[in-house]
Amino acid sequence: MSENSIADPGTRNGGDLVIETLEALGSHTVFGIPGQHALGLFDALSRSKLHFVSSRVENNSAFAADGYSRATGEVGVLFLSTGPGALTSLAGLQEAYATSVPMVVVASQIPLDGLGARRKGMLHQLDDQKASAANVTKSQRTVHHASGIPSAIQDAWVDAITVPQGPVWVEVPQDVLLAPVLVPPVRDALAEAYEHPPRVELIDEAVRWLAQATRPVIVAGGGVRRAGAQDALLAVAESLGAPVVCSPGGNGAFPWIHPLSLQSWVEDRHVTEVLEDADVLIVVGSALGEVTSNYFTLEPRGHLIQIDAEPRVLESNRPALGIRADAKAALEYLGEALGKLKGGVGADWHGQGPEAVVAQTLDKVSARLDAQDLAKERTFMADIRAAVPDDMQTFWDMTISAYWAWSCWDAKGGEFHSAQGAGGLGFGFPSAIGGALGLQVAGKTPAQARVLAVSGDGSAMYSIAELATAKQHNAPVTWLIVDDGGYGILREYMEGTFGKATATELARPDFVALAESFGIPARYAEPENVREALEESFAAEGPNVVVVQTLLKMFAPTHL
Repeated sequence: MSENSIADPGTRNGGDLVIETLEALGSHTVFGIPGQHALGLFDALSRSKLHFVSSRVENNSAFAADGYSRATGEVGVLFLSTGPGALTSLAGLQEAYATSVPMVVVASQIPLDGLGARRKGMLHQLDDQKASAANVTKSQRTVHHASGIPSAIQDAWVDAITVPQGPVWVEVPQDVLLAPVLVPPVRDALAEAYEHPPRVELIDEAVRWLAQATRPVIVAGGGVRRAGAQDALLAVAESLGAPVVCSPGGNGAFPWIHPLSLQSWVEDRHVTEVLEDADVLIVVGSALGEVTSNYFTLEPRGHLIQIDAEPRVLESNRPALGIRADAKAALEYLGEALGKLKGGVGADWHGQGPEAVVAQTLDKVSARLDAQDLAKERTFMADIRAAVPDDMQTFWDMTISAYWAWSCWDAKGGEFHSAQGAGGLGFGFPSAIGGALGLQVAGKTPAQARVLAVSGDGSAMYSIAELATAKQHNAPVTWLIVDDGGYGILREYMEGTFGKATATELARPDFVALAESFGIPARYAEPENVREALEESFAAEGPNVVVVQTLLKMFAPTHL
């Protein structure tokens, strides 16, 4: 039998080793699209208990695996074919990489004897496929023999779940996937994350600073949520009497309604001034990047403590006491050390308490919004929030509604997911499909697993083909499309900068008719009726679509 021939029925091959290892590691669901060099992998999939979700575009498969991981806390698994299929996934993987979402990507490759060569006519061949993935994955490896598959995938899984978490890349050549194997079936696989506890001397120094602080403030990023550090954050904040503001990625890391909560108004200059006035500013699980620093206008005047599992972000934008650690571990260490301080820590903001500063700041934010012509936008977002059940997870594309949600969305008991890590279009709907299907696999009923996706008409077109996926898998997703006739946020940016917009206006389909052509219920709703339309859609079964045609504006974050 030649190396490239398909194994006889009943004969296990390299593809079986991939599947068996994933099952042994606890995987339940796989996303992707079949391809010529990956046929051995997909043939083995047919003999397994893994649930395969076939998207229509590989980029959307990556978003779906990302959404699955975010919704369930499990590792997302993605199967890719060689060359064009692998390359098409990269923008989706960039979002997972930027947001530290754990994923294992298994990509096929051309046969071993073609690697490193440049054979004319070899379908899908790249000079270095693995190098193409290097910018958007934590690690990359190629398996050269079937017996190495289990160890390679197990090692990749460890990489994916070790902080900073993220997607990892394993590629297996076609002939390795097809080769019959003598290796016995994989029965168990152990993948444990490496721990990164904070250095004791750094925690001691942070405590020394905080013991003398009277105006401590905390910025909570997505790393707090990913680490499950919400309780530890709350304990530290209350121990210090420190106001807390969440970044867009950290939305939900701290209770929205709390005397110390500045909510998520990081793009508001009034909140930025509170951060600047802090004598010790703690930034945990955030790079303090473009949005969180209010577009780099933040100029802290006090000490800065930055805690993050990714060493490359520490002090990347500001000098700081950089502590490399998982957010939960660091906050627990910090909380324990603060608890031993005699007399505790006294917060005194120029003669008033931190709760008063928080209340006054939120009043200023509200007054600034009141002074702008934003009644429609604020009512629209409030109506969506009122319609969404407290525990429903939501997935937001890069659209004006999402930009509002970054600041004003109270996640309550549900998880808030957006594409602000890399900022690419098309995240909302496919990630919501992955999230909803993942929640069902986790044992939720279709009603409990229902999620909301929010897109603009421009971003919706990136993932419109996934209506077929939603229908095929009967995914309990309600997709809200806010149709303003173009790339709304880019239109606003260009008009604000240049006085006119160029190339932002779009021809688009009748979204309702298009959804219905897939057999998916859809409806138009007026902006003032969005709450009723969503509530009715949430009560239905399977996927459905709500389209609102309206033009929304962004708020101005600076003083008027």
